[in-house]
Amino acid sequence: MNTPELDWRRPGARRGLALAAAAVLAAAPASAQEAAGPLAARSPGQGGGITIHAVRLDEPLELDGALSEAIYGDVAPASGFIQQDPDNGAPATEETEVWVFYDDRNVYVAVRAMDSRPERIVANEMRRDNRNIWLNDNVIIVLDTFLDRRSGYFFQTNPLGGVRDGLVLDEATNNFDWNTVWDVRSRRAGPGWSAEMAIPFKSLRYAPGREQVWGFNVHRVVRSKNEFSLLSPVPRSFNRNGVFRLASAATLVGLEAPDATRALEFRPYAISTLRTDRDAGVDRDLDADVGLDARYGVTNSMSLDLTYRTDFAQVEIDEQQVNLSRFSLLFPEKRDFFLEGQGVFDFGRAPAGARPGEGGPDPTPVLFYSRRIGFTPEGPVPIRGGGRLMGRAGPASMGVLNIQAEEGDGGTPGTNFTVARVKSDLSVGNRVGALATYRRPSGGGDGSNLAWGADADLAPARDLWLSGYYARTRTSTGPGGESYLARAQYDADRYGLRLERLKVGAAFDPGAGLLRRSGFVRSLVQGRISRRPESLALVRRIGLDAGLDHYANEAGALETQQERVRLQVDFQSSDVVSMAYSRNFESLPEPFAVALGRLVQPGRYRFHEVSASVEAGSHRRVSGFVNVSHGGFYTGRRTQIGYSGRLEFGPRFSLEPRISLDWVTLQEESFRVTLLGARPTLTLTPRNFVSALVQYSSSTEMVETNVRWRWELQPGTILYAVYTDARATGGAGMLNRSFAVKFTRLFRL
Repeated sequence: MNTPELDWRRPGARRGLALAAAAVLAAAPASAQEAAGPLAARSPGQGGGITIHAVRLDEPLELDGALSEAIYGDVAPASGFIQQDPDNGAPATEETEVWVFYDDRNVYVAVRAMDSRPERIVANEMRRDNRNIWLNDNVIIVLDTFLDRRSGYFFQTNPLGGVRDGLVLDEATNNFDWNTVWDVRSRRAGPGWSAEMAIPFKSLRYAPGREQVWGFNVHRVVRSKNEFSLLSPVPRSFNRNGVFRLASAATLVGLEAPDATRALEFRPYAISTLRTDRDAGVDRDLDADVGLDARYGVTNSMSLDLTYRTDFAQVEIDEQQVNLSRFSLLFPEKRDFFLEGQGVFDFGRAPAGARPGEGGPDPTPVLFYSRRIGFTPEGPVPIRGGGRLMGRAGPASMGVLNIQAEEGDGGTPGTNFTVARVKSDLSVGNRVGALATYRRPSGGGDGSNLAWGADADLAPARDLWLSGYYARTRTSTGPGGESYLARAQYDADRYGLRLERLKVGAAFDPGAGLLRRSGFVRSLVQGRISRRPESLALVRRIGLDAGLDHYANEAGALETQQERVRLQVDFQSSDVVSMAYSRNFESLPEPFAVALGRLVQPGRYRFHEVSASVEAGSHRRVSGFVNVSHGGFYTGRRTQIGYSGRLEFGPRFSLEPRISLDWVTLQEESFRVTLLGARPTLTLTPRNFVSALVQYSSSTEMVETNVRWRWELQPGTILYAVYTDARATGGAGMLNRSFAVKFTRLFRL
């Protein structure tokens, strides 16, 4: 009898083969499983052919990071990590061992990270969710719970027990602001360090059924050597995002999920605020409020989230940005309720695995920009409530969101937002989807706005991605418009090429999204060549890239053009030096204000710019990014100096300064734009810290201060105390000030 050949790229085939492997392992005698350990096989094939077997525990694992229980001697670990960088494909220079256990409530992952030079271990960050954990010695665990080889969860820690978690979204995008309930303990002892993680099944979504087969990978960074290695190897071309390349992950078998229940979570909160706002005529107003977030598990893979009287007083204020262009800025979403659904509602982003383009902000329209909800030109407005249904059904992921915002202080009417999204996996690296948004009233204050579109991401070959979308908008009080994008990108370690064609019609208006500019057609071509010179012992990689970015209006007339070339040198020490030259053209149809009312008049402008930057590695006590640029700027010249980095005073206290100075000359007028900021942080434990953000901007002539104390008493139960004020530097003094205390408690039924 002839057996059809299974296609590994089909999710059903992958799950079928993985289940078969699980059945074989389950049928083996217990003694054989223990002798083999979690690492069952390493052979050619999907995910490197690596199969990891999870071992059931009779009793919960005691988290202390010591790895002293008898189970660690009875079960052999998974090991044999492979370098991604610097010596791609070679065995890791330091040994790493991994165990996977589970019981009726949790999945446990334990890691022992050996180090031949433990005195050189870099560990100086304890704050939850801080990106500097990545700049330490660290390990990342990735779980692809639907085995779709595209999305999943990641959990990161370092030798100090720092906590960072997030979502892997279609391999290309990572949501580092997403949080869930889990626990970890780390310990430095002997030749290296070790960690134990406990991840509740209730904190994860996964496919129906008791027997589970997941994608699994572990990524380790030895920062003193700038070495990156993985349990299941990943091509070097994926750079630091290699661990999120879930198509290359190992297969985790042997897990038995608890019996499916309709899990129900409540997160009630209580908040008290003392507020002064001179502009609004409010002085020392004391207020108190309560609200509720709730989640109901419709299935293991689908959940319904509800929110009532949502409050985000604990969210850090936005970092000020220097904007000397004529286009709007994009500020990141920081509010918890909107973060988890970001990946589902993404539309028209860069393809999976591809690196973003270089040179100015991305002009691609954002069909759904969650910061439209609860923010108006007059300031933030309360959110009355709403709901979201989100999850997976077979190969499709979907989400439906409806939120009602209340009326703003400036008379802005209450606004309702509805978003619906579906994405379906065709095979590994290939998907199609559709999205629709509805806003009433529209951004103009009357009528309604509707936007809809379809998009696709395709990966026909390794290191090659094709993506695009077609979208339309319609406003009840005006004409409709269209936008489309076609993108092809080849991104291997040595060579790279990106081609893009983007059109945004003059009448295209996504009322629930963000539009930087309209009425243009963009043509982009970028090329890159990289080398790893063995003759230069201190240099890891030298790259040269060049590109042409061309914007024309819908009649074909040139509006903007940039020709750019850049040389970058990556050192073995993790320091990076780059130099760039660009030639720019701008055609201004109307005047625009650069800063504080200073105008650039309509006209056609050509100017050149040179820039250089140095990035100092995190192993240094003073680290960060320094950039300098100088060149023409419309009718005059511009010189810019910037620094953002970290000053280390120990594992519990750090200072992150940010400086941006722009000297601008326009015709006969010269002025300076200054942005200063600092973020001091005192970390008491990984879940208890005090952080402040102090910043001054000459564009707004204002000093802002935001101080936050966050104490996670137990996973999901958090106490916040937040102080914020804003002061004018021109003699007006304090403009507003507030102090808030918020307590939120998690109940799981």
